[in-house]
Amino acid sequence: MTEPGAGAAPTAGTGAASRPVAAGPGAGAWPGQAAADAMIVCDRLVRIYTGEGIEVQALQGLDLLIAEGELTALVGAAGSGKSTLINILAGLDAPTAGRVRVAGHDLAAATAKERLAYRRGVVGFIWQQTSRNLLSYLTARQNVMLPMRFGSLRRRERTRRADFLLDTLGITHCAGRTPERMSGGEQQRAAIATALANQPRVLLADEPTGELDSATAQEVFSALQTANTELGTTVLVVTHDPAVSSQVRRTIAIRDGRTSSETIRHTATDEHGRTELHAREYAVLDRAGRLQLPREMIERLSMRDRVQLEEEADHIGVWPDDADGPGTERRE
Repeated sequence: MTEPGAGAAPTAGTGAASRPVAAGPGAGAWPGQAAADAMIVCDRLVRIYTGEGIEVQALQGLDLLIAEGELTALVGAAGSGKSTLINILAGLDAPTAGRVRVAGHDLAAATAKERLAYRRGVVGFIWQQTSRNLLSYLTARQNVMLPMRFGSLRRRERTRRADFLLDTLGITHCAGRTPERMSGGEQQRAAIATALANQPRVLLADEPTGELDSATAQEVFSALQTANTELGTTVLVVTHDPAVSSQVRRTIAIRDGRTSSETIRHTATDEHGRTELHAREYAVLDRAGRLQLPREMIERLSMRDRVQLEEEADHIGVWPDDADGPGTERRE
């Protein structure tokens, strides 16, 4: 049994990001061809929640580009805005301001009916809690077949597609089992198969390994890699698990409602034929020219309120306000 697939970005192994942090490939070049070709585009995205006289700015002008075929990790502390972002990309929430486009769909301008159609056919979603992903009274095969009932596939084709996905993700043996007869890892892999049922362009996973042990988490992440490499699906994973985030080529960090840094990993072969992983962390420069300096650097240099800048031929120097900065004589 075969299914059409597409190529995808390669993933990389474990590695530590190098220092110092360099100003990196943010969204400063927008609008342009990169945004036009991207699968996911967030342009100055804002989400404000209000209640009982309190206003919370979950996203504060966030910019983001993700290319088609990428497998990307999204990380950030609690309250950073990553869950808000993933809900907007899933069509479960709408932004207060800014633009967001996924697979050509303008989610900021979409109606409730359009977002429903988008969730059914364009994007797949996986929750952290295994109980939220599958109906407890249906078998794995029946769960995978259920989303396809909203389409035009006949029952035989739905069964064939379900069996293909269960086989691809290594859980054919669970086809006739209900969730209570599956392990946590098997449930999450069945959830991935269900999310892929209608051949979505994008797969979003919110902490899919958060309730699993390390060995089982690796199995689930391998299933996401399979969805990316063999089925050609663009995958975005929200995670706190460094074992997951270190295995993707690109990890995006969110802080205070904006993208703050990106870690890019690639492999290189030395003169002896040995393959090594190289990782470098970049600070993200957004369209407004804002740059979030790493918190540990700010604290170590006692930077606060304002800093001094000096433009050099190939870089910009940044000094604490009370340090020797541009226009002052340097200490020996």
